[in-house]
Amino acid sequence: MIDLDTHREVFGWVLSLLADRGLLKGKRIAIDATTLEANAAMRSIERRDTGQSYEEFLVGLAKASGIETPTREDLARFDRKRKKRMSNQEWQSPSDDDARITKMKDGRTHLAHKAEHAVDLDTGAVVAVTLQGADLGDTTTLDQTLSEAGMAVAELVEREAELRPEEQPKVNVEGSKRW
Repeated sequence: MIDLDTHREVFGWVLSLLADRGLLKGKRIAIDATTLEANAAMRSIERRDTGQSYEEFLVGLAKASGIETPTREDLARFDRKRKKRMSNQEWQSPSDDDARITKMKDGRTHLAHKAEHAVDLDTGAVVAVTLQGADLGDTTTLDQTLSEAGMAVAELVEREAELRPEEQPKVNVEGSKRW
């Protein structure tokens, strides 16, 4: 795995190559998001305030409801019957701090991430990628991704102006529009 700074350098270098060859216009930008299941199990979550595991939490609830020594089957049955109220404010993954409890498209609840991609609609080039909290709606997060894309396009315009001041820029100097 490469560190974030190296990733940004390589990504910027690729964008500059695309711009040099006229394969990036930067005028019309579309943003798409996808929710990706995290490499962390829901049963591994723990309470933020006490560090108590989810199983320990269920045992406490089962005992409070009158089940003195709950078995795994008792806990599973108890968990299915109770109203689920797991929030990201109360629970976290000990192995992946960025993973969020999220309902997936298939209706199941998992720990997940959300990746947003900003794409140049004229060329199909990916201009920016951001990682967002999977529990946040697209309308909440797309401004950050659009801002990243706008900054990337602005850097390319500035680079073109420095390298070829006498030529017409290949990247849109008026900035990006959100579609």
